[in-house]
Amino acid sequence: MPQPPALPELPIREALPALLEAVARTGTAVLAAPPGTGKTTLAPLALAGLIPGEDVPAGDAASRVTRDMPQRRVLVAEPRRLATWAAATRMAAILGEQVGGRVGYQIRGEARRSAATRVEVVTTGVLLNRLIADPELPGVDLVMLDECHERHLETDTACAFLAETRQILRPDLGLVAASATADVTLWTALLGTEHAPAPAVSSEPMRHPVEMHWAPTRERVNAPDGMRVDPRFLAHVAHTAERALDAGDGDLLVFLPGAAEIRRVAERLSHLTSENLGVDIYQLHGSVSSSEQDRAMRAGDRRRVVLATDIAESSLTVPGVRIVVDAGLARRPLIDHARGLPGLTTAYASRASADQRAGRAGREGPGAVWRCWSEAEHARRAAQPAPDIACSDLTAFRLQAACWGTPVEDLALPGPPPAGALEAAETTLRALGAIDTDGMATARGRALARMGVPPRLARALVDGAERVGAEKAAEVAALLNLDRRARGDDLLAQWRQLRTSRDRQWESEVKRLKRALSSARDAGTERSPDTVAANGSPPAGAAASRSGGARRFAVADDEAAATVIALAFPERVAKSQGGAAFTPIRGRGADPNRMGAALSAGQWRTVAGTGAVAAEGSSLAGSPWLAIADADRSPGRAAALIRAAVPIDGELACELVGDSAGERVEWDGERRDVAARRVRSLGAIEISSEPLRQPDPALVAAALAEGLRREGLGLLRWSEESKRLRERMAFCHRALGEPWADVSDAALTAGTDWLEPWWPRARRRSDVERIPVGQALRNLLPWQAGIDETAPEALAVPSGREARVDYSGETPVLAVKLQEMFGAVDTPRVAGVPVVLHLLSPAGRPLAVTADLRSFWEGPYREVRKEMRGRYPKHPWPEDPYSVAPTAKTKRHLR
Repeated sequence: MPQPPALPELPIREALPALLEAVARTGTAVLAAPPGTGKTTLAPLALAGLIPGEDVPAGDAASRVTRDMPQRRVLVAEPRRLATWAAATRMAAILGEQVGGRVGYQIRGEARRSAATRVEVVTTGVLLNRLIADPELPGVDLVMLDECHERHLETDTACAFLAETRQILRPDLGLVAASATADVTLWTALLGTEHAPAPAVSSEPMRHPVEMHWAPTRERVNAPDGMRVDPRFLAHVAHTAERALDAGDGDLLVFLPGAAEIRRVAERLSHLTSENLGVDIYQLHGSVSSSEQDRAMRAGDRRRVVLATDIAESSLTVPGVRIVVDAGLARRPLIDHARGLPGLTTAYASRASADQRAGRAGREGPGAVWRCWSEAEHARRAAQPAPDIACSDLTAFRLQAACWGTPVEDLALPGPPPAGALEAAETTLRALGAIDTDGMATARGRALARMGVPPRLARALVDGAERVGAEKAAEVAALLNLDRRARGDDLLAQWRQLRTSRDRQWESEVKRLKRALSSARDAGTERSPDTVAANGSPPAGAAASRSGGARRFAVADDEAAATVIALAFPERVAKSQGGAAFTPIRGRGADPNRMGAALSAGQWRTVAGTGAVAAEGSSLAGSPWLAIADADRSPGRAAALIRAAVPIDGELACELVGDSAGERVEWDGERRDVAARRVRSLGAIEISSEPLRQPDPALVAAALAEGLRREGLGLLRWSEESKRLRERMAFCHRALGEPWADVSDAALTAGTDWLEPWWPRARRRSDVERIPVGQALRNLLPWQAGIDETAPEALAVPSGREARVDYSGETPVLAVKLQEMFGAVDTPRVAGVPVVLHLLSPAGRPLAVTADLRSFWEGPYREVRKEMRGRYPKHPWPEDPYSVAPTAKTKRHLR
């Protein structure tokens, strides 16, 4: 009788009985087990009945326990391809078998399984496709969602779909959520019922001690900027790795944010591979070949340095590691809905991520961790990373939900999607013809969802194949989907390099996409007749399709690449802002760089209105038009940095995206006047224009109104009389309120009704300048009261003269010679408000400012009289100002 396999001594073994009991009792469980405890490998085997669920003595008793355990077919969902392959390989090794027997796997474009397979490890993307194809998951008894704590969008979505399947279709379907964190309240609520949460089972962590080293840079380095990491910091990471190798034993695992940083650090450490030093360097990320991944995961006779992304943070255990060097960086999704630039950015890893990375050093024994930042900086970092659903492009998620058929708001998601991101996703899907006006998936949308690539790329694959052929469309789509980009931003050159190097993973993806295209054709899925481009224009290539032109496959590589990219990302098609006007070139095989004079490597403007720039020395410099596949727009920067693009013919760009012509009447800020033109445009790109002789009066009025808002009231011509009238009206509004109108800048520039009847007849700035502003202001005066009575332009002073009132300040001001106010007791008032008196000397200079004349006579006047008598002896300065008649004359004239 065959003996059960010898199980590795891992902490999860003690938790397996409780896990099996929970699943048997409720059908669900949440397994909280830190990285390295064995949850990804031993738990699925126990749930499938392939290993004992509890420790028993070896021999017949163990065989009987294994034989009597419940037999299940278990599906394990991993968020990453590499983790899927590694988990299946490890479980098969525990059973002493090859992958494809009782343990199999399926990733995009690759599967190893058989009729004997009881545990199948799949990516969450594969799981979602299976659920959408058949929500009952026939032949599956239990699903285990691994690494739920990482909050990948596909994992969240799969959890919501599975919860609904259990509730409606398959109450018998088991569901286990495995998390590397102890905070399981969220998942127990999602997997439980309205009466009780799902049971939680926890495992103790590995208890090997880990020594912490803080190794911040000594020199100041730049913070991560988009996808760029300061080379000086990468040099510091490499130096820290060498220090860590010298200070300890065992293999070294270095965490870096992406493949580009891994390559750069590997180059700096390449001298370690010499025979004297005896160190092997491996790279571990999604783009390396399967054979390289396999070598990186196997311990050898020489010490290893494994440079990995955060794939090794919790999804993957690298054996032999005793030292971890953490750069403290991570790639996070970033989406700019307004500019159509979804992508990735480099961010500081959270404290939770750093702790999980550190745990890898104590997986098999005592270890050490070297963090390339300070302890003080660590305390300032975010506690947890943001979930994908809060910061990702939700287009694929929204299409999956539409194919599933449940409104998004009714899905049992771990967190709600942002309303703005969801709305942007729905707009994109409607433009692709993937969902209808009710948000339900169309036949075209279901076909796009089955392609196994993001919806935009699926659309480009399906529609692009009609124009350039299935082979080239699949090759370009595979390049974009697998992120096989090398150094440089010329995607066409990278495509040709892939063909030469015979990249196996890329070739496998090309074959898969061609099969998907063939299946779509066999199903009779054609372009939806009501499909529109991303900018709302007619369907890309629809005219060519109807005329038969879309079936011409004799196209050059440059046109094929440009076509697929423009169909996938129409809002990223860009035109140079420093070159000649667009002149169509006939002949699709022509070099797009011959479309005009050579251009500088300046800035391009995309259909979405975003500026884009190429890196210094880019081969794209001088291209009048580009089809941009990827661009990095860092926060706070106006322009995006082009990471991958190809030149595109301007005529082809207009055909694919859909250009439009129309009248454009707008305010020209440079000329400070109305500009009326007939414009041919591609979204925000202006292709050509000509003057418009008879523009729509309504558009002209709107442009003038915009000019008034932007230029302010200086656009009008103000006489001194109209300025003073406005000041008087403003005072009345402040002092009395309604019915006196608000004549502030904001109020008068908010609308143009007060400029009737002159405004509707205005066609240009000169017409506006001729408007009699004073008369226009009087349109705002209330008919019940007169402005001259309420706020007179001048007041009579005791000397008998009339003095002008200044209304330009908060309160009215009356400037008058002091002698003209003799005999007056009370301060003059306007609309009940005391006037501020500026009492002047005989020479017109200010002597005093007062709003209380009586107080002035009885107090400060004495000091003024004492000083002024000697300076102006010819003017009266009586001791009693009440007893002298007011006058503007000297003593001699008074005799």
